[in-house]
Amino acid sequence: MVVTLIAIEEHWVMPELAAALGAVPHQDRDESLAFNEMGDNRQRLEDLGAGRIAAMDAQGIDVSILALTPPGTQPLPPADALHLSRAANDVAAAAVRSNPSRFRSLSTLPMSSPRDVAGELERAAATGHVGTMVYGRSGDLVLDDPVYDDFFAAASELGQPVFIHPQIPSTAVRDASYRGFDPMTDLALATFGWGWHLDAATAALRLVLRGTFDRHPDLQVVLGHWGEMLLFWLDRADSLSRVAGLQRSVSDYMRSNFFITTSGMLNPALLQHALSVTSVDRLIFSTDYPFQQPTREEIDSFLGEFASDAERQKFSSANAASLYGLDI
Repeated sequence: MVVTLIAIEEHWVMPELAAALGAVPHQDRDESLAFNEMGDNRQRLEDLGAGRIAAMDAQGIDVSILALTPPGTQPLPPADALHLSRAANDVAAAAVRSNPSRFRSLSTLPMSSPRDVAGELERAAATGHVGTMVYGRSGDLVLDDPVYDDFFAAASELGQPVFIHPQIPSTAVRDASYRGFDPMTDLALATFGWGWHLDAATAALRLVLRGTFDRHPDLQVVLGHWGEMLLFWLDRADSLSRVAGLQRSVSDYMRSNFFITTSGMLNPALLQHALSVTSVDRLIFSTDYPFQQPTREEIDSFLGEFASDAERQKFSSANAASLYGLDI
């Protein structure tokens, strides 16, 4: 069976935004930006043309959905965040127009300027972006703050799925939980080793507890890395529903309002657990390029773990095409 492969969390970077993020005062700078400079990551991130397509061909990926690297524009002052969000969205839209059979894109939003978020989401959607990628915190504002409810209303109305991507925890949280080793171990613990994922899971769980999906039942959210730990803790998280006065259990929201991606973690054990708590209709392929670069052989081997061609096709492309309205 020929399998169409859509990867939905494939990162890129805009040099102007990288420069602006690098100029943020040291105490507020996102140290995970260092990962963009490792190896040939910067070259791969900046390539929205032939080099990226060649990498896709080598992996057997038919369509990549482009998304900026973390932390997007969220650490920037409101005016800068708005200007650079618009610029990045225009660059990504142009890349899609140049290669419409290979690329789609997720918008980035000026979350530090809440009054401008819904408007930029709408503008980006009109230029062809199929969804958006945000982070759990912008300065002192958390994603479930009521100031963002207009954004979630707009995302629901426009049919724009919201991908909540990990970001480095706040300085206060890092000081309390993620320091005390050498600098690189501190950073690894706060990012890919643990902190990124707990931060994203907490942001998603707070949205549930805030009643976001009761107010916007059609809103769809995407979580990477097999659900950022939430799928593995639903037995305990469900106990929060009664306390918070929710209409349904946390598990029910996860099965009806959340899609889960692999982020390049092609581990059959993780797949089997995900299938035990949600359905194959909620699982989507992604590689987290260029930070993860599974080979075509590794991808094919993982696809062989699905019980049927129908399940395999849902995971590899049909679910993504349906969620993002892709005519592939």
